[in-house]
Amino acid sequence: MGKDLKYTRNIGIAAHIDAGKTTTTERILFYTGINHKIGEVHDGAATMDWMLQEQERGITITSAATCCEWIHKGKKYQINIIDTPGHVDFTVEVERSMRVLDGMVVLFSAVDGVEPQSETVWRQADKYEIPRIAFVNKMDRQGADFFNVCSQIKKMLGANSIPLQIPIGSGDDFVGVVDLISDKAIIWDENNYGMTYKETSIPLDMKDVVYDHKNKLIETLSEIDDIIMEKFLYDDHSSSISEKDIIDSLQRNTIKMKIIPIICGSSFKNKGVQAMLDAICSYLPSPLDVKNIVGIHPMYQTKEIRKPDEKEPFSALAFKIASDPFVGRLAFFRVYSGKIKSGSYSYNTRSGNKERISRIYQMHANKQNPIEEIVAGDIAAVVGFKDIKTGDTLCDQKFPILLENISFPDPVIGLAIEPKYKSDIDKMSLALSKLMEEDPTFQVRTDNYTGQIIISGMGELHLEIIIDRMKREFKVEVNHGKPQVEYKEALTRSVEHREVYKKQTGGRGKYADILFRLEPGEKGKSGLDFVNKVKGGNIPKEYIPSIEKGCKEMMKNGPLSGYEIDNAKITILDGSYHPVDSDQISFEIAGKFGFREAAKKANPVLLEPIMKLEVLIPEENMGDVIGDLNRRRGIVQNMSNRNNVKVIQAIVPLSEMFGYVTVLRTLSSGRGTSVMEFSHYDVVPEIIKNDIIITGKKTKRNS
Repeated sequence: MGKDLKYTRNIGIAAHIDAGKTTTTERILFYTGINHKIGEVHDGAATMDWMLQEQERGITITSAATCCEWIHKGKKYQINIIDTPGHVDFTVEVERSMRVLDGMVVLFSAVDGVEPQSETVWRQADKYEIPRIAFVNKMDRQGADFFNVCSQIKKMLGANSIPLQIPIGSGDDFVGVVDLISDKAIIWDENNYGMTYKETSIPLDMKDVVYDHKNKLIETLSEIDDIIMEKFLYDDHSSSISEKDIIDSLQRNTIKMKIIPIICGSSFKNKGVQAMLDAICSYLPSPLDVKNIVGIHPMYQTKEIRKPDEKEPFSALAFKIASDPFVGRLAFFRVYSGKIKSGSYSYNTRSGNKERISRIYQMHANKQNPIEEIVAGDIAAVVGFKDIKTGDTLCDQKFPILLENISFPDPVIGLAIEPKYKSDIDKMSLALSKLMEEDPTFQVRTDNYTGQIIISGMGELHLEIIIDRMKREFKVEVNHGKPQVEYKEALTRSVEHREVYKKQTGGRGKYADILFRLEPGEKGKSGLDFVNKVKGGNIPKEYIPSIEKGCKEMMKNGPLSGYEIDNAKITILDGSYHPVDSDQISFEIAGKFGFREAAKKANPVLLEPIMKLEVLIPEENMGDVIGDLNRRRGIVQNMSNRNNVKVIQAIVPLSEMFGYVTVLRTLSSGRGTSVMEFSHYDVVPEIIKNDIIITGKKTKRNS
């Protein structure tokens, strides 16, 4: 008999940096019996933070997968958990994890509430339509305010959220919660790491608050659920609505994303984690509850549907590639349908290759437990693939399917590197190619003007970790320059251009003639939109892809300063060819030369990355910080209060933000903190543009 997917949960834990994701995961592993000792992040002993860099910095860098079991209402549930990073530089880890998850627990700090990265994570979850529950963590901290966080989730994230618990006390006085569904108080025993808890009656001084919130819970459910509405209106008011009615309604509507249940606790003080595990089992979807996966047939381009059933043809999505020093190249994947055994073959739709899966592992952070087979609804890692990339579809060759790929943001910051010792050139190339395989937001290119190798990523910390990993994992030391902004170029008007390429050197020559229109691409898209409107065979069909190839090549080097052109549209209108002298290379060269000349006439502009910045400072430093932001071409968008500190939200060009943390500490006597994430690309002002074009980069002015 196959595995019952009803009792499987694929969930992620995501939040702003330092909201307690890894600490929460450690508690889950402890309570589910996977770990017999709690590993603390601040001691560098957390199971899920297994990389040396994570242990040293006390942050999560790479998303780690693990699997545990939890008994809920007498049934054994298998919970596959992915612990994701909170730092914006590692947003790729969150993005790719979201693509394969069925549900999510979003953590919020009871003191800090909704922070910038919480919003980013929330938007990513909306994009992938992931049902979620909210866990308000750190209720044991001074200044914890559960109801303030609940209202922020509603206002700032636009969520139809509702508390299922009310905390008993806060800060040092936080001892437990009142469960609104069962009308009982839960008090955790601190003597055995919160392993046991007792259920008691609701404290007398909380009865009114609990009554009000219970009514709010039922009213909110009645607005979105006809079954509850009927009982609420036509039966004997709310007394006829049972505990089971509420749980069933919450499950139905959480899965439909109509409601977000909110629970609370303190992971560090071992309170509330078991209730969170119960909520995961009760309200978040199993693989059977989510929509069937839809893909396309790679050859016929027809719609293909796969159900989460092990009898269906095999289909899976590779969402992460990792290098392990002992096992080799690991490909993490989520199986959507069918099953696969170790030693069998799988078909990669992108490459068209059939490859043998030598071993399958159930992952527990960086430890691998070998398993014989993996079935629909599960997440595991495999060894054996030579050619596999993030976002590849693996399937049964007789029933091919191509699943939707994962989209990743472009890098915003670059760094010139060279090996410390000339003998390390080959080792460095190997290290860079392996790191690029693992991380789609990390890119390597050679600068056309200087010949330097430029590595690009999502931020200074991202590149710092990459260089550190090269040294430790691949034993390659590199010298590097100062971080540079990854500018882009964009076209602003439409131009028509004719390019004739002729070369006669005795014997067979070269000839290509093309007439095309070059214009800015569609807003929000990137890359080249290529349209062929040549009629009457003026250019043979086999030469058209060569023109496109030449144009794509030239998009990597814009006419202003050699930065990449973000998006463009080319329409081939007409042309001619020579029956003897024309060939594919001639048309490719014509495409290159034509694109370069047309781009110069298309009024190109320089674009720079603009960052979203949030600064938390004491009130007395407001003037100095705002003055400094103005000098950095920043635009203040909002100012508010949060727990006796001032919060400034602004947008600032990345080029002005190098070393900002040090300046902020100086301005606020070490009391200010800031968080920055990528927002969008915008046009560089004329004066600064000329400076960048002349020097190849902006000379850093003293601020």
